Amino acid sequence: MTTSPSLPNEAEAANELMRLARKINRANKAYHLNDAPDISDPEYDALVRRNAELEAAFPHLIRPDSPTNKVGHEVAASPLGKVAHEVRMMSLDNAFSDEEVGEFTARVRRFLNLAEDVPVAFTAEDKIDGLSLSLRYEQGKLVRAATRGDGQVGEDVTANVAHILDIPQELHGEAPEVFEIRGEVYMERAAFAALNERQELAGDKTFANPRNAAAGSLRQKDARVTASRPLRFLAHGWGAASSIPASSQWAMMEQIAAWGVPVSPWLRRCEDLAQMFEHYRNIQVQRPDLPYEIDGVVYKVDDFGLQDRLGFVAKAPRWAIARKFPAEQAETTLEAIDIQVGRTGKLTPVGRLAPVLVGGVTVTNVTLHNRDEIARLGVRIGDRVVLQRAGDVIPQVVENLTREVERPAFDFPDHCPECGSEAVAEEGEVDVRCTGGLICPAQRTERLKHFVSRGALDIEGLGEKTIQEFFNLGWLESPADIFRLRRRRADIVGREGWQDKSVDNLLAAIEAKRQPDAARLLFGLGIRHVGAVTARDLCKRFVTLPALREVAQKANQLRTDEDAGAADLPEVADARAELVGIDGIGPAVVEALGDFFHEAHNVAVWEDLLSEVSPPDYVVETKASEVGGKTVVFTGKLETMSRDEAKAQAERLGARAAGSVSAKTDLVVAGPGAGSKLAQAEKLGIAVITEAEWAEIVARAG
Repeated sequence: MTTSPSLPNEAEAANELMRLARKINRANKAYHLNDAPDISDPEYDALVRRNAELEAAFPHLIRPDSPTNKVGHEVAASPLGKVAHEVRMMSLDNAFSDEEVGEFTARVRRFLNLAEDVPVAFTAEDKIDGLSLSLRYEQGKLVRAATRGDGQVGEDVTANVAHILDIPQELHGEAPEVFEIRGEVYMERAAFAALNERQELAGDKTFANPRNAAAGSLRQKDARVTASRPLRFLAHGWGAASSIPASSQWAMMEQIAAWGVPVSPWLRRCEDLAQMFEHYRNIQVQRPDLPYEIDGVVYKVDDFGLQDRLGFVAKAPRWAIARKFPAEQAETTLEAIDIQVGRTGKLTPVGRLAPVLVGGVTVTNVTLHNRDEIARLGVRIGDRVVLQRAGDVIPQVVENLTREVERPAFDFPDHCPECGSEAVAEEGEVDVRCTGGLICPAQRTERLKHFVSRGALDIEGLGEKTIQEFFNLGWLESPADIFRLRRRRADIVGREGWQDKSVDNLLAAIEAKRQPDAARLLFGLGIRHVGAVTARDLCKRFVTLPALREVAQKANQLRTDEDAGAADLPEVADARAELVGIDGIGPAVVEALGDFFHEAHNVAVWEDLLSEVSPPDYVVETKASEVGGKTVVFTGKLETMSRDEAKAQAERLGARAAGSVSAKTDLVVAGPGAGSKLAQAEKLGIAVITEAEWAEIVARAG
């Protein structure tokens, strides 16, 4: 196949499609499942368009997990319960220009083989930025309401929609035996602002935008929370129906309105392309004054007969398209750049702006993402910048208008502003991170929560809320302080939620960890790149934590100009070779260990902790088995044991339990719900067995 200059070769295309599938599926999960989008709408649209371009050029490379065939995201375990949609809830293809809308209408005509003089009418309505909902009416009465989910299975929110006044419990007049009305749940701008104000006053979580607020309010386990939130609903279509009492989109929407379900006041019937464009412009002009957020206009072929002939593609109807609005922009001045330190140590530059109104929202702060983005934009304090709310949600700087003006460049810090530790970017990464770890105030509580988590020391009764409480009181600043809480017994007793028995139970659980598993302790320290499996591999090789520290420090002597020749010393090379010679340990782990022990603060935390605990030598007794020396991956839901127990079994059999599937994997144990890891194993031709077959291997080893 010959490719155009804008297209990669086949191997590059396969890799890019893999990366795109991961990014798009991750974005779908963040938006549809977690109600917390992590990229902007334009960024998401660009990813989808690039994926479609590559799939069109290389159709034989279309992946099983291609986002082209997916709508939304599958529903995770939910206290609301799941509902299978009788008729799949589809999404829409997007257009971003008049030319693309014109191509859509031409495509409709070509598919139907219609001459240019044959009229085709379309409906046009504003595209509300809300949460998709399906309402099932039987004998005119509402029997079930469900979110879209992945288009095939959604969440049951019937009890919650009873509190949305726009949604009638019974339709007015005569209705079909079964009729599912579909539309968007949304929150008006004024109501959203008032809700966030109440949340802030109460010390509760605020919402990023009206769409997130609506989604979070509807998907509540407690319907009383939904009842307290001002949600609205507008219908835009239907799903399963025992009969359709109309012959066109326009007439059916009129009927839905007659039943007492609101439809968009901007719904129009357009006879030609000129009217479609005119209506788009009218809505775009009125957009800032609308009471709710919209992100485009939806066009649908009006005639049902033509809709039936056009049918559907993988996840969208051929007879409809969404014309998206461009992001709204405004100019303002960058007054300051602050550095925020996240819980993982990432240093994020945040621009402080002269307040400016963008898309009906006053924006005063904007993330500048990282050091490379600051360099790309060339922004400095005092610059005039063009700002837009990407997808009408996330503010971003798109242009520096005063780039040519002479000003001092912004000096990105090489030390953490919170704790003074070195801030470094690993090779190949753009993010600069604080190496302070457990001593950094910005990271400390999250690191402490990780330290006591199930995969680390697993201290029962010391949950996130308790750690935050004790941290705020000044009782917990480092892991070693956990083991000194016994001195605080009298202070803890009598605090809200703490009685003698609960305090004694907590202190007993802490004392039980005085001789912790060395690998769990190492993992609990939260050293970058040192996960649970890597911690076990390191402990198996060095047996004691002091021995590991000695080799790690020796392998990383090249840290200052004074040590410039250290890398040439035989003992340094030997130490590095010893570390990277361990299966699963690479240069990134060696560097991360060096970063950790290079900081005097971290060494102090390490030594303080080992003064309170005494992890025994890490010696794993192994049995001869058929999986000895092999790498095993467990995936899916294990029904007879925990994942930790399974990994421990593998180690006792002389195997290495890895967390991901690669060409080095020898065996995959798959339980129910196994997903991408199972698919990867099958693609690589790796042996896959069931949990029962794994149990037989364990039994044969005695």
